[in-house]
Amino acid sequence: MSDWSDGYVTDVDYTHGYYPDLQPRRVQLALLAARVQPPEITAACELGFGQGVTINIHAAAGAERWYGTDFNAAQTAHAQAMARASGAPLALRDDAFAQYSQRDDLPAFDFIALHGIWSWISDATRDSLIEFIDRRLKPGGVLFVSYNTLPGWSAFAAIRHLLMEHSLRMSAPGMSNVHRLEAALGFTDKLLAAKPMLTGGSQRIAQSLDTMRTRNRQYLAHEYLNRNWQPMYFSQVAEQLQAVKLSFVCSADLLNLTDPLNLTPEQSALLATIPDANYRETVRDMMVNQQFRRDYWVRGPRAISKLEQLEAFRAMRFVLAKAKERVTLAVKGLQGSAQLEEHVYRPLIDFLGDYEARTGQEIETFLTGRGMLAEDVMPSVFLLTGSGCLAPAGTAEDAARVQAACDGLNAFLHRRARHSVDTSFNASPVLGGGLQVDRFEQLFLLARSEGLATPAEWAAFTWRFLDAQKHSVLKDGKPLDGEEANLQELQRLAEKFAAEELPLLIKLGITTA
Repeated sequence: MSDWSDGYVTDVDYTHGYYPDLQPRRVQLALLAARVQPPEITAACELGFGQGVTINIHAAAGAERWYGTDFNAAQTAHAQAMARASGAPLALRDDAFAQYSQRDDLPAFDFIALHGIWSWISDATRDSLIEFIDRRLKPGGVLFVSYNTLPGWSAFAAIRHLLMEHSLRMSAPGMSNVHRLEAALGFTDKLLAAKPMLTGGSQRIAQSLDTMRTRNRQYLAHEYLNRNWQPMYFSQVAEQLQAVKLSFVCSADLLNLTDPLNLTPEQSALLATIPDANYRETVRDMMVNQQFRRDYWVRGPRAISKLEQLEAFRAMRFVLAKAKERVTLAVKGLQGSAQLEEHVYRPLIDFLGDYEARTGQEIETFLTGRGMLAEDVMPSVFLLTGSGCLAPAGTAEDAARVQAACDGLNAFLHRRARHSVDTSFNASPVLGGGLQVDRFEQLFLLARSEGLATPAEWAAFTWRFLDAQKHSVLKDGKPLDGEEANLQELQRLAEKFAAEELPLLIKLGITTA
């Protein structure tokens, strides 16, 4: 009998993450920033959707029809349960990629997403993905692909191989992958203590191992214990995707548009001398020792003029995506953090602080009225969006059409928060995507939905579930002891939530007033 898992970790649940790079409005914004004509996205597909959080949020909050497959039947069942809660139009399968690529009941897609897939599958499975893209992606359509990148993984590749080999050869039969991972990490500590020559020239190995120890063990098992693991140079990925008419357009990270955040002046000057886009990306990866890429590719990109770009930007709508009290004007790149000009950007945050969506034209009028040059407005909005302060938004009519689906999905997630910390995002009909809402905040919203009106009541409601599961609130990284201390901290958090976060969630359609 064949191994349906193809060497992929299946005994450990994958994480319940949400990935905004897959949101259609954000895709369109990134292409606009790159001066490439964005497609109208009506049919979209996520291959390898994991627990289904991202695809469900986008199907509930957006106007697109979503399709997807994940060969892990348990994960597909979980994703389908979420879909039933929202009633959103999406079709979820548990087909392997080779099987899915042969289906004849799928449409042509405007957008196909591959997050956390490309580097962790066999060459044959990757060929199936490329065949699927070739058959199903429309001309002008967008592919999102993320993958582990060389040269950034070069130094750590030997340690990853060591972890994998220890898992295969030194673990007891029947041991779970999480326990295999813990044992492999323990052995690696002993290896490093013996001062092998391997690590003599690389501080990054030790830093990477320190970072690993702080990460979710479910994530680490999927990341490091799969049989297949192949980081690639950008040029290798480009060669495979160009064979099916795909061209690289831009990074999904909008902060990469701002060179001073990520490159030295000398590096920027050298890159400017390279006319070939693919070679320029390869050299850039060398300069920053790139370890992970998240990119958009287009099947037949069409360049637009600066005027067309500006007109499209002015027509787009943007909304503050954080509680205004939580907005900081520091942005972080590979060269460190930079502080945005307080006298320019703080008034803009205040202008958007009622959480109403404003057009790019309205933002331009506001900023130029305060002395900003018109040509600097659009890059500034892209920068604020990349930092998470702003997000593209739809119209009131767009939000009204999907409100019921978002309500159903969010109610499902709020009930789940009674016993789980897995999912920390909710669906916003205004954004057409997800917004971070942590477990306590979801429980406060659940309490409100059950008629409890005050922060003190929300705190008591939340404590019931924590206490029943022998959980405590963490404060300064330490669990609080006793009911009184926990209730006091929960009430403080609930009052802060009511004053800061709740007005945002109401305006973004995640809860009602």
